Amino acid sequence: MHLRPYRIDVPEATLDDLRRRLALTRFPDPLPGGGWAHGADVAYVRELCEHWRARYDWRSHEAALNRIPQYLCEIDGVDLHFWHARGKGPDPIPLLLLHGWPGSMCEFHHLIGPLTDPAAHGGDPADAFDVVVPALPGFGFGGKPREPGWDVRRVAAAFDRLMVEALGYPRYGAQGGDWGAIVSARLGGAHAEHLLGVHVNMVFGAPPAGELTGEAKGVLAKIAAFRAAEGGYAHVQGTKPMSLAIAQADSPAGILAWIVEKFRTWSDCGGDVERAFSKDQLLTNTMFYWAPNSIASAANLYYETAHDEEMPPYLLDRIEAPTAVADFPKEIYRAPRDWVARRANLVRWTEMPRGGHFAALEAPELLLDDVRAFFRSLRARPAS
Repeated sequence: MHLRPYRIDVPEATLDDLRRRLALTRFPDPLPGGGWAHGADVAYVRELCEHWRARYDWRSHEAALNRIPQYLCEIDGVDLHFWHARGKGPDPIPLLLLHGWPGSMCEFHHLIGPLTDPAAHGGDPADAFDVVVPALPGFGFGGKPREPGWDVRRVAAAFDRLMVEALGYPRYGAQGGDWGAIVSARLGGAHAEHLLGVHVNMVFGAPPAGELTGEAKGVLAKIAAFRAAEGGYAHVQGTKPMSLAIAQADSPAGILAWIVEKFRTWSDCGGDVERAFSKDQLLTNTMFYWAPNSIASAANLYYETAHDEEMPPYLLDRIEAPTAVADFPKEIYRAPRDWVARRANLVRWTEMPRGGHFAALEAPELLLDDVRAFFRSLRARPAS
C-alpha cells in the first residue's frame, strides 16, 4: 500500500463558478410561519450565501488545512484521504478520528495540535497521540467508491487496513461521532484484536429483551418522535439519494441549506446556529461537499447501510474492545447507559454539561479531556 502525499487544491475555476452560482441563486418565498419551522430558514441561508460569495476566503482555510501532513492511500479500490500527524511525547498512541454526516474531517482539525503535542497546549506530554483523520469513503476530497457495497462494515474494514497494514500500527484507538461512532463501534467488534479502545460521543443501544419498563418505553418514544420529526434526511438518503443529490450538485445554496439546518437543529445552540459555529466553520465544512462534488457519494453511505441485510439491529454489534461514551446533553440519539453496557465492554461513561451532536466543534475542550482520560487508563494495557 503506497502512501502518496496530498494537498487540497481547489481549482480557481471551481471557486469562480461557485461565486457565479451563488450570485444567481433563485430563492423560494418563505412558507407561512417562516423561520426554521419548515426546515432551513430562507433569510439565514441567503445571508450565509452572500457571505460565502463576497467575504469567505477559502484559500486561507485551505492553507490551514494543508499545514497538516496528508496523504492518499488506495485500499479496496478507493483512495482514502487522511491527515497523519505524529505525536510528540514518550509513547504516542495511534488514534483514528472519524467524522460523520453532514460533517467532515475538518471537524477535528483544531484538535490535532493538542492531541499530538499536549505539552505545547498546556497538557502532559505522556498523553500524546499519533493522530490519523480520514475522510469517510465518498466524502470530501478522497476517492469515491465505484461499486456497490460500501456500507459501514466495508468502511470499517478499510480503515482497519489503513491503520494496520498501510501505517503499521498493530493496535490503535478509535474515536468518533455520528457515522464515525458507528464505524468505531464496528471496529471495536469485528476488529477488536487491533483496538486498544473505542471512544464515542454517540452510541446506539438495544432495549432489553422481554417486557419493556416504563423507562424503556419512554426512550423508544423519544427515538420514534425524533425519527418522525427529524428523520426525513435519513429516509431520503437511504432510499433515493440521487434524486436530491442532482439538485444539490447544481446548487451550492441547496447543499448549504441541507447541511446548515442540521448543524442548527442537532447542536446545543438554543436555536442560534452561530452561537455554536461561526459562518466560516459552516462554510469550510460545506466546501468538503461542494468543491469535490461529493454530496451524492457521501449520501450513498445511508443507502448502502440501509440495504445491508446483515447489519444488526440498531447498527450495533457487540463491542469487545474497551469502550468509553461521552454523553452530550443535546446529542440526537442518547441510548441509556444500561442499554449500551449490554452490547459493549463499557468501562467509562461521562455525562457532559453541555454540547450536542458536533462535539468536536461545539465542546472541543470537554471532548479532548475525556479522550485523554480514557486512553490514559489504557496506555499500559497488555495486548490480548
